[in-house]
Amino acid sequence: MEAPRFGNAFLLAQVGAHAATRFTERIGELDLTPAQVGLLRLVASRPGQSQQALAKQLGTPATRLVPLVDGLEKRGLIERRRNAEDRRLYALELSQDGRELMGQVARTAASHERTITAVLTDDERALLHDLLTKIADDQGLTPGVHPGYARGRLS
Repeated sequence: MEAPRFGNAFLLAQVGAHAATRFTERIGELDLTPAQVGLLRLVASRPGQSQQALAKQLGTPATRLVPLVDGLEKRGLIERRRNAEDRRLYALELSQDGRELMGQVARTAASHERTITAVLTDDERALLHDLLTKIADDQGLTPGVHPGYARGRLS
């Protein structure tokens, strides 16, 4: 008897949930959550932006980011600096410790990527990336931003 064939959307969800769970476990070893990693990545790629600007890019109210930013600042990973153009706002930047931790996150993410896609050839990996990017673009997803931010799932 032939195994049932599942649709692509189900397979995307199944692999996505598995990959997300495994990534959460891996970064948990660095004492980080996915939401923290996402915000750190955004601050690293766009330093000097205000909390409000970052929240807009993440599609979430700025007030939802406050505890996340406060926790990362308390750990010494993010620094708030007065915005030179608008003294009412703070610019967020990674601290030296934050930059070092992001190096560890990058190595962890690369290892995770290799593990999840180990069964694929380099050409298949490139094709998969292109196809998933095409789907994400068509669905209006913001590149590099997990949709969980917009749904308020910032754990």
